[in-house]
Amino acid sequence: MALHFNCGPTELDQEQVLDYLHYLKSQSSTPSSSYFKHTVYGLSLAYKVMGVNKHSVSLPRLKFPKRLPVVLSKQEIKKLLITPRLLKHRLVIAMLYGCGLRRFELLNIKLQDIDLDRKMLHIREGKGRKDRYVPLGGHLSRGLKTYIEAEHPYVWLFNGKDNTGQLQRFSESGVLDY
Repeated sequence: MALHFNCGPTELDQEQVLDYLHYLKSQSSTPSSSYFKHTVYGLSLAYKVMGVNKHSVSLPRLKFPKRLPVVLSKQEIKKLLITPRLLKHRLVIAMLYGCGLRRFELLNIKLQDIDLDRKMLHIREGKGRKDRYVPLGGHLSRGLKTYIEAEHPYVWLFNGKDNTGQLQRFSESGVLDY
């Protein structure tokens, strides 16, 4: 913004700031809406730190389109789940999709977090560092029970091996390979 107007941000009036933000939004070369968001909040913080009166420059509230998630059909889900040969890989996909888990949430599941009797999964420190419970469907519960009885995972639900063959938590790249 300083380069655009050839002066410091504190020297600009409200109209110039809004013109610049509108210019950013209209440019196809702007990387993303995230870039715009960081610009707006960065300006807000800069004005706060520099002691600029809030009323002299009001930054626009950000509104983003609310898009619905893609929901797979039953046939698509079945095809997705039968593709991997290993039960472990099928369960990774089933839990990511069926429980709506993020990759880091899946990798942090410990055996103590699974309650097969109540068909519940405890997610610890998920997005926003918040805990939550996620229901497990009947098929997923049975698959988890079979997997646990067959593989005997230790500490983590999904274990992997490091270069020396030592057991450790399943790696992020291991999940990406599916």
